[in-house]
Amino acid sequence: MHIPDAMLHGAVCPVTAALSASGVAGAAWAAVRSVRRPTAGRFAAVTALIFAAQMLNFPISGGTSGHLLGGVLAASLLGIPFGILSLAVVVSVQCLVFSDGGLSVLGANVFNMALIGAGLGGVLASAAAGSSPGPVRRYVALAGASWLSVVLASLAVAAELSLAGVIGFGTVASAMAGTHALIGVGEAAITVGCCLFLRASVPARAGAGRRLAVPLGAAVLVALLLSPFASGLPDGLEWVADRYRFLHAAAPSFAAPFPDYRVLCVEGEFLSTVMAALAGVAVTFGVAWLVGRAAASPGRAR
Repeated sequence: MHIPDAMLHGAVCPVTAALSASGVAGAAWAAVRSVRRPTAGRFAAVTALIFAAQMLNFPISGGTSGHLLGGVLAASLLGIPFGILSLAVVVSVQCLVFSDGGLSVLGANVFNMALIGAGLGGVLASAAAGSSPGPVRRYVALAGASWLSVVLASLAVAAELSLAGVIGFGTVASAMAGTHALIGVGEAAITVGCCLFLRASVPARAGAGRRLAVPLGAAVLVALLLSPFASGLPDGLEWVADRYRFLHAAAPSFAAPFPDYRVLCVEGEFLSTVMAALAGVAVTFGVAWLVGRAAASPGRAR
């Protein structure tokens, strides 16, 4: 769902950039004031795991693929304000380090994936679960909100394309929502599976070291063992753009260190992808740790 350079133009780019900057600033303010907050290490490790998991495109019907958005997962594990910050870090690293999503449309991508995916998705999950949910209701709420967050984010992309004059909303909205409704099923399954795994592996009374080590270890394993096997089929947005003829190849607006998740000086696609994935995990962890550290004023860690 990463919008590339040149797909959007006009006022929609600065407007979404302003909205995203305001939303991320608001999330940062809420994070600092939060009574329960993750440690910097826990925040960084979960963010690195979401980065690694987003690399794993999975095939769906019709010759297309999808990947984890991760907004509801981040909000569930970190809290909504930190979930927004986590996705903002992931999307920014993907853009600046891997040319995944254009620089001119970074604001739109942050708006769609961080503010809608983690912010609105987290609110929907919390509202559906209620104040004292049992395990079944909690995970049903997570699954439903995960699915809906993907569909809502895809409709936001459709609205941005329409406002930019690229294609009519009615045409692209039905195609985006239909494709991402299928992708949302995978999103729901991955979100529930990750939450079950992490909550089973990290008991409520686990120390800070274990809260960091388990998600970070999972991120490294995903990068090492699974990242080279991601589906090469076009993702939902690329498939829709190609179908309606608004997918135009454009040179990146800057030279990213690892374009298209490859280390250019390394021969062999498998090794190149693994090294880029590990570098992404490391960079994401480092940036997220700094963000988490900045928000780590005294409070109760989660």
